[in-house]
Amino acid sequence: MSKPSTQHKSPGTAYVWLPILLLVSVLYSQATAQVDTLGLRNGNVLHGEIKSMDRGVLKMETDYSDEDFKIEWEKIAFIQTTTQFIIMSKNKNRFVGTLLSPDSARVHVVSNRDTLATLPYEEVIYLNSLKPKFLDRLSASIGLSYNFTRANDLRQFNVRSTLGYRAKKWSVTGSYNDLRSFQEGSTPIRRLNADTRVSYFLKKNWFGLAAINLLSNTEQLIELRTVSKLGLGKYIVRTNRAYWGFTGGISFNNEVFSLPGSNPRNRSGEGFIGSELNLYGLDDLSLISHVVAYPSLTESGRWRIDYSFDVKYDLPLNLYFGLGFTVNFDNRPRENASRSDYVFQTSFGWKL
Repeated sequence: MSKPSTQHKSPGTAYVWLPILLLVSVLYSQATAQVDTLGLRNGNVLHGEIKSMDRGVLKMETDYSDEDFKIEWEKIAFIQTTTQFIIMSKNKNRFVGTLLSPDSARVHVVSNRDTLATLPYEEVIYLNSLKPKFLDRLSASIGLSYNFTRANDLRQFNVRSTLGYRAKKWSVTGSYNDLRSFQEGSTPIRRLNADTRVSYFLKKNWFGLAAINLLSNTEQLIELRTVSKLGLGKYIVRTNRAYWGFTGGISFNNEVFSLPGSNPRNRSGEGFIGSELNLYGLDDLSLISHVVAYPSLTESGRWRIDYSFDVKYDLPLNLYFGLGFTVNFDNRPRENASRSDYVFQTSFGWKL
């Protein structure tokens, strides 16, 4: 009685098909991958995926570098993309499409093979991929400093930091600045300033905003001042080198003071009007200045001013050296408190 025959598949078959499948997979991924091309004015050509362009700096991911390339927009002579972008022009128009340069002075915005617009390079002020990664939308910085003087046992620590996230129609920004000073035989000094703002972008460079500001400092006897704001803003100037805008609206001020008294807490309604200037087309130097005035609506004659000024000098490896100056003024402070408080900070930090 014969046994039924059994067929065994040769293990070599898998080894034959595996390289073929891998090759097909690689070729397919290369064929479907988004490849953008940049030609620089110095003659270099880069291939990869453009992520964004903001404040005059374009970010591009390539296969031959672990880190994204950062290229000044004014140094680009040719661009061709398969990636689709949200594109903003200097004259406040928005487009969605790919980019193609007909020459070294202009760029076409293309959608479904139709040319939506032809713009001079200097008119393009913002690009953002329609499908960016989370980190591509994120911005952050943190600067630290520490001082110690043995002669009088003085110790001082400060941190100055920012965090932001930008989507297609809205953005969230925040900052946290903290200064602490300790000296034997003296009252500790502390100053904390933090804020969070949500902006929603409208047409014609207008935007709505909601914000919360926190302040605590020993000089003005403020345990905690919380200011909630709601308003509108508009960019007057927005280019690859700078932006300048104004904001205005209403706010609610809730104050808790450090020393006990007959009225340790104060609440008031305020209006606010502010302006912000940001310069970033200065090679490795960037500057931002921000001022807000708060005329009181419920306390006749009272008004406050907050002002800040920051300068950063970029170093290699995403490091920077920073200088910061902040002033808070109140023409009607709490009794025995100073009308103003200011701080000047130097820091060494890292940014994303």
